[in-house]
Order: sequence, then C-alpha cells, then structure tokens
Amino acid sequence: MSDRVRHAQKIVIKIGTSILKTRGESFSHKEHARVCQEIYALIKKGRRPVLVSSGAIALGMKSCGFKKRPKAMAELQACAAIGQGKLMHAYESFFAKKKVHTAQLLLTRDGLEDRKRFLCARNTLETLLKLNILPIVNENDTVAVEEIAFGDNDILSVHVAHLVGADLLVNLSDAEGFLLRDGTRVREVTSEDEIDNKLVLHLADKKREETVGGMRAKLKAAQVAMRLGIPFMIVNGHKPHILQEILSGKDVGTLFITAGAKKDMRHKWIAFSATRSGSIVVDGGAYQALLAKKSLLPGGIVKVKGDFDQGNVVELETPDGKVFGRGVVHYNSRDLSRIFGKRTDEIQAILGKKSHDEVIHRNDLVIWSER
Repeated sequence: MSDRVRHAQKIVIKIGTSILKTRGESFSHKEHARVCQEIYALIKKGRRPVLVSSGAIALGMKSCGFKKRPKAMAELQACAAIGQGKLMHAYESFFAKKKVHTAQLLLTRDGLEDRKRFLCARNTLETLLKLNILPIVNENDTVAVEEIAFGDNDILSVHVAHLVGADLLVNLSDAEGFLLRDGTRVREVTSEDEIDNKLVLHLADKKREETVGGMRAKLKAAQVAMRLGIPFMIVNGHKPHILQEILSGKDVGTLFITAGAKKDMRHKWIAFSATRSGSIVVDGGAYQALLAKKSLLPGGIVKVKGDFDQGNVVELETPDGKVFGRGVVHYNSRDLSRIFGKRTDEIQAILGKKSHDEVIHRNDLVIWSER
C-alpha cells in the first residue's frame, strides 16, 4: 500500500446508499451507526474526513411510499427535499453524542465552474476542517437540473476531493474492489490506459432501483482522480473496520494512483471544474510541442470551435477529435478566428493590437495525454 495512502490526513469518503441499507430496510440506522463509528475513529486519530453521503433520496422514497426510484425529476427532487433533512439528522444525532459537530454543504456543478464560487466553496470547507467540524456534502438535488447536475455522487466526491486538496478519496462500495470477470481483484491501477484498454472490458453493471452510478461511474471517477493526482480507492463498505484497514496498509480494495507530478489547485480547476467555453484544434507539430510543455502559438492552430472570451477555458483537440488538454486563452474566439495559422509577428497587423504572442501560455495549460 502506498505511503501516501497510509499517511493521508484529509480524506474524502463517499458513502453509497447501498452501504446505509439492509435487505429489509431502505435505510438502516444500525449500518449508519457502524459507518459513523469508523469515521469517528479516524477523527480521534487526528485525520480530517469529509463525507459525501448518498441516502437522501432513498429516505425520501420511504417517507413518500415509493417502492421504486421515481423517474420524474420533480418526484426525485421532492424525495431529496424530504430525505436530506432526515439524513443530516441521523449524522448530527450520532456525532453530537461524540462532541463532534457536523455541517451540511449542498453543491451544484455550475457553482464550481465559476472560479470565484469555487474558491468560496473551498474556503468554506477549509474553515470547517480547521474548526474540527465534519463536513457532509451532497448534491443540491432540489434545484439541480440535467445541465447543472453532477449525475452521481461518485463524480461529486472527486469534485469535493479537489476542493479540499484531499490526500485520499475512498469510495465505499458493495464490491471488494474492481473485480475482473473471473473474480480476480485488481489491487492497483497506475495509468488511465489500463482503465481504457482493460478494466472497461470487465464491466457488468446491474441496475438498481434506489441508486444511480455503478462500477462504470466509479471508473470514470477514478480516471478523473488520477488525472488530478488524488489517490482513489474502491473498497467494500460493508466490511467492518475497512477505513482502519486502509490506513494501516492492509491489502484491501483497488487503489488507483498515478506517479505523475501533483498539479497545483489552479491547474486542477482548469483541468476539471472550469466550464469549457469552446475548443481549439491544433496540428501535429503544435500537439507535440504542447506535450513537451510549450505554449500554444497561433501558427499551430487549424480550427476554432465555439464562442468564447479572453480568459475562458477551452479544450484542446487533435484533428481527429482527440481531446488532450485544456487551457486559458489570451484571445477571444472572434480574434482567434482571424489570426489562427498566422505567425506571431502578423498579429498586430491583422487585429490592430497584440496582447500576447501566445494564444495559451504554458503556465495556463493542463495536458493529460502525457503518458
């Protein structure tokens, strides 16, 4: 087990609905108390956990008498509104007895795409941790629509890990880790290529009535976590003392970890949270230069897609459509459409001005096809 895992201080723990239920109960207070006791044990040892907890919709379904997960957005949001308070009450009731206070944060994706709002959310979480408060995060389902929804708490947990600069992200699952079709547990994954070319071939998700996601969603979350340099583990959340076993270095679950250099928080925001306003297609020479950590000049651009302003984040593509990075542009799409393919010494004559030689400076670039 990696030393980074054993010595992790800030730990984001994603708790799925299935971990908080039994075969006969949509929400089991006994199972909930078991998980909470493990989290409290981490706090007592000086670790700083942050929870991303499912269960609100399932609790709301129980109150509304739904036996199957509703499909209508309004009904899902109603269940979330009813269940969220009940879920927080369950957490507060347990931890208050241990003299640990909890705080609720409800997020939507658009709240993290804006840099200022992202920093506000990050500052709130950091302050809560400094005050020894246990943050409990969920998606704001009552206002989320498809355009601003995270989609599932697996990917939300990566956003939260990114926000707090987590040392480790643990996904409490039904499975022992990622299992191949023959039942073999994959112990460690060290590259995105292994996910794309091997693990996805072994997926066999089953539909669930009260939850979304599944192993496919967990792989997607793992891939993004690796891109951000955050160790990510899928473990069996039903197993007693699983969190203590992880931090003591026992061979449990599947660890997704990359040996790449850890990016700073701003570059992580560019790579993951910032909204994409358009894209720039580059030629082969520019692609190789960008992989070598060079800046993007107008001469290497072959196409501009979308409508974006100076300072927006755009994706970078090869001519065959492969997205390999993101960056902050120095020119808006209208000006860039006039100067792409040109030399830098032609910019002044074409636009009547020149703010930068670079369309995207290397310090504002995040490239994820470096492998």
